[in-house]
Amino acid sequence: MGVTGRLEVEVDIKTSGDVFHELVGSKPHHVSNIVPDVVHGCDLHEGEFGQVGSVIQWEYTVDGKKCVAKNVVEAIDEEKKMIRLKIIDGDLLEEYKSLTFTLHVITKGDIDAIIWGMEFERFDDFGPYPTAIIDTAIKVTRDVEAHHLNA
Repeated sequence: MGVTGRLEVEVDIKTSGDVFHELVGSKPHHVSNIVPDVVHGCDLHEGEFGQVGSVIQWEYTVDGKKCVAKNVVEAIDEEKKMIRLKIIDGDLLEEYKSLTFTLHVITKGDIDAIIWGMEFERFDDFGPYPTAIIDTAIKVTRDVEAHHLNA
């Protein structure tokens, strides 16, 4: 039996959280234009961008390694500004039996924050935990924030 867990980070941002929710939820193919050193491609395989059930393939780099992941959009909640993506194929499933990402925008007073969550199950007790993926999510958040502050 493997190890299950959840990692979560909250990143305060200086731009509107609506930008992140719309970008990841409806326009994920634009991420590679904003953060090309991390996200190299985003292709729609089934459905439509912004729709639950859509299947999207990502090409990206984590810790200097180029990777591919295919996910299905499990949920988009416009009111709560939450998106959940489940990995269904790719490099991540070599180390993890299952992996689900959640992006949630919250407002704290007059600032917004992005909460990146990862639920995972490892095949066994050994090996790395997905902290490098969380670090990459933080970098993408900061780069998207900088892009919109400079626009």
